[in-house]
Amino acid sequence: MSGHAEEPRHEPPLPLPSAWDAALDVATGHARDYLAGLSERPVSARATLDELRTALAVPLPDEPVEPATVVNDLARAAEPGVVATGSPRYFGFVIGGALPAALAADWLAATWDQNAGLYACGPPAAVVEEVAGRWVLDLLGLPRSASFGFVTGGQMANFTGLAVARHAVLARRGWDVEARGLAGAPAVRVLMSDLRHATVDRALRYLGLGTDAAVVIPSGPDARLSVDALADALAEPSGQQPAPTIVCAQAGEVNTGAIDELGEICRVAHAAGAWVHVDGAFGLWAAASPALRPGLAGVEQADSWATDFHKWLNVPYDSGFVACADAVAHRAAMGVRAAYLMQADEDPAAARDEIDWNPEFSRRGRGFAVYAALRSLGRRGVAELVDGCCARARQFAERLGRVGRAEVLNDVGLDQVLVRFRAGADAADPAADDAVTRWVIEALQASGECWMSGTTWRGHAAMRISVVNWQTTEADVDRSMAAIERALASA
Repeated sequence: MSGHAEEPRHEPPLPLPSAWDAALDVATGHARDYLAGLSERPVSARATLDELRTALAVPLPDEPVEPATVVNDLARAAEPGVVATGSPRYFGFVIGGALPAALAADWLAATWDQNAGLYACGPPAAVVEEVAGRWVLDLLGLPRSASFGFVTGGQMANFTGLAVARHAVLARRGWDVEARGLAGAPAVRVLMSDLRHATVDRALRYLGLGTDAAVVIPSGPDARLSVDALADALAEPSGQQPAPTIVCAQAGEVNTGAIDELGEICRVAHAAGAWVHVDGAFGLWAAASPALRPGLAGVEQADSWATDFHKWLNVPYDSGFVACADAVAHRAAMGVRAAYLMQADEDPAAARDEIDWNPEFSRRGRGFAVYAALRSLGRRGVAELVDGCCARARQFAERLGRVGRAEVLNDVGLDQVLVRFRAGADAADPAADDAVTRWVIEALQASGECWMSGTTWRGHAAMRISVVNWQTTEADVDRSMAAIERALASA
């Protein structure tokens, strides 16, 4: 209309499809540079908290910024603060690296952006998990008939396994916990070692059972759950109906790597009508090694199992696995139905909806990286990865045994080495030894040469060495030992 100024025209704020190329090129360049320098870069973070906040806490812009610029700025600001957990000399918290095939497949998973909750949303994501899950059951010596779910890690694997256990033990008493909740339900007791992982207690909180449901059984000197003590705890007074009971066993105690006597635990627990859940975040992978498999004798007799892929399988975060011998109980505890979801039916030959086997609704296609890792390694490669890490752990233990002020505290049967350092060569002074041990840990982390984590063992400070990276060599152990001896000499 005459007399009126035209409205200003604005370009749309959203990026154009062509922006993908530039942004991905920048990201790939930074990723390649990081990986190329991974074996030699300092293992610890180089930037402080204040430096990271200064670099990253820029004002939110009013106008759009080119995606390539955003990615470049992000990489430059964040990279100095990255702890090189994929380094062959990172030995903290049982964190593995990332296999090349797994990392590349994870990039594809992010690109495809499948919602791996329903077959209808991501058919290949569903089928990849179906195939990779069967491979995992086979490698770990678990029943082929077991159901399984891909979860975020050990926490949700333990949560899911214990949710299925809660359903099963209460169903045996005629209680439908999914429909009726826990108010008025028979009290469930959960028998566990004093050395269980913290994710078990946290799962009990999430499940409404509460940590007061725990019956804690002291472990023996070998860090394993005492079968005799378990049998005594399972015993009920004559004529009294047994309480619904879950027994938590471990395949790989987090400090020592100790594996419980799984066959015996299953025998006494099942005789008492209890459900057996095995927390095997890293130790279950020992079953993939013919040499180590006997240490897990009887593992297949348990009722549920939990493990991580981002530990010994060296798959990027986040990735975990839960399996259950009772598929009906598994689906009853986890499954969900809604008219709009376009779900497959329950015929075993039908497409597999992942939503029936894990706690998530929307979820990323984490099965792609697992599939790629397993196929790239094959049976022999997985076994060599596990055996190689254990050999490097034994190398650490042997070398530490020759250091006058070092004391290896565990029988190194898997990938974990637990060591304590003394203030002097003579009689131990526990308080002084605690201080020296903590000093060595802090000095190693600050040096950037290697990275070990601290822990408390039997009331005293100790250093934990976890060897779970596919790239770790004998030379990496030698280099790390030199750093340990320098730190100890300066303490």
